[in-house]
Amino acid sequence: MELPAVLGLVLLLHLPQIRATQGILHAVGDGVPNTGKDYCITYNSSWTTLPTSYANANYYKLENISSIWLCSESELPRTDLKNKAVVVMVGNCSILDKALIAQSRNAKMLLVASKDGLPRPTDNRSGYESLTIPIAYVKYGDIANMEQDVGRNINVTMYSPSPPLFDYSMLVIFLISVFTVALGGYWSGVSELEDLRPSHNTGESEGGKKKDENVTFTPFTVILFVVICCVMLLLLYFFYKWLVYVIICVFCLASALSMFNCLSALIQYIPYGRCRISCLSKSAEVRLIFLALFCAAISVTWAVFRNEDRWIWILQDILGIAFCLNFIKTLRMPNFKACVILLGLLLLYDVFFVFITPFITKNGQSIMIEVAAGPSGSTEKLPVVIRVPRLEYSAVKLCVMPFSLLGFGDIIVPGLLVAYCRRFDVRFTSSSAYYISCTIGYAVGMILTLVILIILNMGQPALLYLVPCTLLASSLVAWRRKEMKKFWNGGCYEVCIYTVFTLHTLILSALTTPTKRTIVSSDLRCR
Repeated sequence: MELPAVLGLVLLLHLPQIRATQGILHAVGDGVPNTGKDYCITYNSSWTTLPTSYANANYYKLENISSIWLCSESELPRTDLKNKAVVVMVGNCSILDKALIAQSRNAKMLLVASKDGLPRPTDNRSGYESLTIPIAYVKYGDIANMEQDVGRNINVTMYSPSPPLFDYSMLVIFLISVFTVALGGYWSGVSELEDLRPSHNTGESEGGKKKDENVTFTPFTVILFVVICCVMLLLLYFFYKWLVYVIICVFCLASALSMFNCLSALIQYIPYGRCRISCLSKSAEVRLIFLALFCAAISVTWAVFRNEDRWIWILQDILGIAFCLNFIKTLRMPNFKACVILLGLLLLYDVFFVFITPFITKNGQSIMIEVAAGPSGSTEKLPVVIRVPRLEYSAVKLCVMPFSLLGFGDIIVPGLLVAYCRRFDVRFTSSSAYYISCTIGYAVGMILTLVILIILNMGQPALLYLVPCTLLASSLVAWRRKEMKKFWNGGCYEVCIYTVFTLHTLILSALTTPTKRTIVSSDLRCR
């Protein structure tokens, strides 16, 4: 049960903390407006309103005097600043004072160059009512390289495109989540079939594999699990800068092991490379040793380059999918009653920490969203989310790389119900009615989550929509097939497991003791 604290993370669009003040500086060389390059800027949207496109914007010739601070008129060179965009260095005085001096010389725009990132313009505007020119921060390195990028006689304008309502990263998130839930449930059913298949020896056969080791939840362990989730989430909220490294280490180990389990299950069907090596009375297939090294290398690579946003998200998603698949397959719900308790409690957990905690915290922020996205100023993020970079062009994407996020809990928790439905199909029906209907319910819940996300434009607790859809879909099938009592109690799941295990033991005993005559009988019907 690795990483319990984040199994209820919400689906949200990860936007930077200062998204309302990010814009674009469009620069062209030699006065040609159809070619040029964009640079990130920060501005105060309450001071300046920027157009959404540079097509009809006014261009101003760039005057680079970043060698001065422009805190007094005596610093100004003899250069004419009329109708120009002026670049000065940050520091020594308020940017509003700099803007007043530039405006007094008939400048049309002030760009303040910063060598230490892009600050947020938060100066007190009172007393500067006469100030009308737009003001923005720009990176000093961008100004220094601008002539090389676009040529001489540079003209610039500022704009801020509106973010699109729908981004295709949401579609990718949807496909990943539905695929993982469906595959995890199917894998759990395959494991159930293997458990039901009689084995002719008690140990591991040469070239074979051991029975899967699974963990079955009870109602008590479900409640204990949810309590642990709450405690761990609060600990992360208060001690994030220390515990985040613990979560990273656990994720590396758990995801590497999960990837090994996923790939080794596929390798078993490949009839090549079965040669084995022995050491200290233990033997292992060579291909499994190389597979273990490969999985460890993937996990270590992610750990080393985890802050390289441009590409490392691919490895994180691969490791995350493997982690979710292995979790869904390994953790078993004994009956529908336990599923209802788990999903219901985690739904309340999700809603409380997303919607209620903003009224409790000092900064008015949701504990869940703050932990999922990481506190401001922290470079380390929790790796327990599926993340896909936003694909539509925007000012936010130019300045930083924004992501759409889906917490592992929004895959694993409904996935446990889908897995239970699949195992119920395997044991008591000849169809896949429960499995298919619950998977469709999950897909409908995800679509509903994304629609609400687009309408409200804020992070949503996905379990708020996934839990009702999956529970309702599976309940309707049980009601329609008149199997609700069996479905609710698991069809005497645990009793049947014990009976089948006893029967297999007796059969093996009869086969291995031919000198004795053994009569075996058993009633496998579940009442």
